[in-house]
Amino acid sequence: MGAGRDVSHNAIGADSTVIDNRQTHIHLATHEVSWPLQIGTVPSLATAFQPRDSLRNEVNAARARGSAAVLTQVLSGGGGVGKSQLAAAYAAEALHDGTDLVLWATAVEVQQVIALYAQAAVLVSAPGAMGDDPEVDARALLTWLATTGRRWLVVLDDIADPAGMSGWWPASRIGTGWVLATTRLHDASLTGSGRRRVHVDVYTPEEADAYLRTRLSDDAEHLIDDAVGDLTAALGHLPLALGHAAAYMLNQDLTCAEYLAKFSDHTRSLEQLLPETADAEGYGRQITTTLLLSLDAAQQVEPAGLARPALELAALLDPAGHPLSVWKTPAVLSYLTEHMSLPPDDGRAQDAVTAEQAGAVLRVLHRYALINSDRRKENRAVRMHALTARAARQGTLASTPPHLGRAAADALLQLWPAPDQPHPDLAAALRSNADHLHQHTGDALWLPHSHPVLQQAGKSLADAGLSSAAVEYWRKLAVASHRIHGDNHRETLLVRVNLTTALYEARRTAEALSLLQDVLRDQERVLETGHPDITNARANLAAFYQQAGRHHEAIPIQEKILAERETTLGSQHLLTLLIQSNLAASYGQAGRTAEAIPFQKAVIAGRERSLGRTHPETLTARNNLAMFYGQVGRLYEAINLIKKVLADRIEVLGSQHPHTISTRTTLALFYSRTGQFHEAIPLQESVLADQEKDLVSRHPHTLATRNNLAVSYWKVGRTKEAIALAEKVLRDYEQSLGAQHPNTLNARKNLEGYRK
Repeated sequence: MGAGRDVSHNAIGADSTVIDNRQTHIHLATHEVSWPLQIGTVPSLATAFQPRDSLRNEVNAARARGSAAVLTQVLSGGGGVGKSQLAAAYAAEALHDGTDLVLWATAVEVQQVIALYAQAAVLVSAPGAMGDDPEVDARALLTWLATTGRRWLVVLDDIADPAGMSGWWPASRIGTGWVLATTRLHDASLTGSGRRRVHVDVYTPEEADAYLRTRLSDDAEHLIDDAVGDLTAALGHLPLALGHAAAYMLNQDLTCAEYLAKFSDHTRSLEQLLPETADAEGYGRQITTTLLLSLDAAQQVEPAGLARPALELAALLDPAGHPLSVWKTPAVLSYLTEHMSLPPDDGRAQDAVTAEQAGAVLRVLHRYALINSDRRKENRAVRMHALTARAARQGTLASTPPHLGRAAADALLQLWPAPDQPHPDLAAALRSNADHLHQHTGDALWLPHSHPVLQQAGKSLADAGLSSAAVEYWRKLAVASHRIHGDNHRETLLVRVNLTTALYEARRTAEALSLLQDVLRDQERVLETGHPDITNARANLAAFYQQAGRHHEAIPIQEKILAERETTLGSQHLLTLLIQSNLAASYGQAGRTAEAIPFQKAVIAGRERSLGRTHPETLTARNNLAMFYGQVGRLYEAINLIKKVLADRIEVLGSQHPHTISTRTTLALFYSRTGQFHEAIPLQESVLADQEKDLVSRHPHTLATRNNLAVSYWKVGRTKEAIALAEKVLRDYEQSLGAQHPNTLNARKNLEGYRK
């Protein structure tokens, strides 16, 4: 019997134990909650924190548009832009205002969020929170948040796994709480279900300036100087970089100008200039780590293995943006194919990268906030913060710039249209990207030979009418070629020839002549007799003589070169046509216009065959023929031809291109010479408006146009307007040329005639 009771007791006892345990959970002791509650650590605000009013207004507007059920704003932006700081400011305000619950959760991993939710559920005595199952407790908190009448704010800081957060977003059914999240990601899953994205970018220039001044004035106002604005711009107005830089300046007692000089030295690494020891605000990461934190994750996302080589290539280009079509060029696709880095255990064959895959990896980099890719920007579609680009270059490119630099240069060249004047925005973007590429690749684009993109960028400047910029560009290249190749190298000589051409096109004829004569002597000393470079330089020399009015010296050279080129290259070669065109111009200057006209017609025919009817060089040839017609009195033929040239130049070059403006001036001149002043006036007014916008008021071209317009006004009876304009012309001539200059005397005579 006793044994039986023991057995029975043991069986019943086991069941009783289970019941007792359940009863223990049901009867958990409750506690009195002491409101308000802060759960999690809210970061301290940075010294000299900027309120960022415009950004806060955007957050508040997004919050105001939310429904009562879901009030969630997602602050999205790259590393170091101040997302967490902005969220911390809202959290601090909520605590100050007595909000019942402020919960700050680090959300890099979803389990971190769940654990903090579970802790909070117990602390607020959420119904159903047992204390032994984090997920159960976390869901109990979400239920409590949805229905409580207490005011609450939940901050989810640095979300890295949007998919994992599904089901863990708090909501308030009665509108007493709201959620603020921060993330680097531009991920569609972060929006929807009432969540609204607010893009957080760098400080505005004004905010960056205020931050640095305030930060330095607290401890060392003597470090503030006139370079503040330049320094904040160099740092890309990035809050994290500004904080590190200010601490470094304070530690080293450097003024803004002194620090800017160090920062502008690209041989110095970001680790030296923005060291971890300068993390005075407790961000917890070195700046290059912060900027490139997402790169390893992006490298694993499909198309896997392309994120790093794509970022490295983008880092060599203009941070302000490059065309999306760069990523469709054979050069880029070949580079990505060669440098794709698949995981060692990936069994897939490494096929050639397609344009679709290249576009996809840009979206991956955009999603991870390493670049910004916006196809609506067209020629500046792919942008990257300058410090992110610098971190990528310094962190990964130590051994690969020559190969990578030439791949990027090939891509730009493959994309460059010929001619590029019909596409001024694209041409400008390609020039700036070529310039940044040159800066970031050292001598890689010069060895073993200079890359053609360097010449193309200089030619593009000249074709765009940016003659002064072209002069400085070729002067810079001449210095580089001299350093790399020496004075007697053929490439150095060619760069110097291009510099003389730029000087010539900038109307600095005396300088161009002097330099070209020096270069020609060096070519004749270094190169073999009859070398094409020497012939080309002599052709340029003749053109310079022509512009200087020394046509009698130009003509014999041009005639000799024309005969040589017809023999060696043929009559239809573009170089033959070029010298023929220059010879025709010299004939025209020398009063031999009847001989010039057939030459010019032959040039037009040849260029139309080779280049097309509306190619800029063909249009120049047609323009010159119209000028010859004008010289020999065939004015109506000249007008008909120049009208067609004007229409084509507007279509090809745009209405504001210098060649287009010059053509309008020529047409107005022909109208005036045929007495068609009513037709001339609108053209002259248009030209004058353009010149006054782009040139100084007393520029000779502006004064000439103003004088011609006054004549036209007088001719059609608009005497008051003629007098007012003529008075201004006279004053400008007197101040710029003097009272006795022929132009001044002529202006005075015209004014007297108008007043009679």
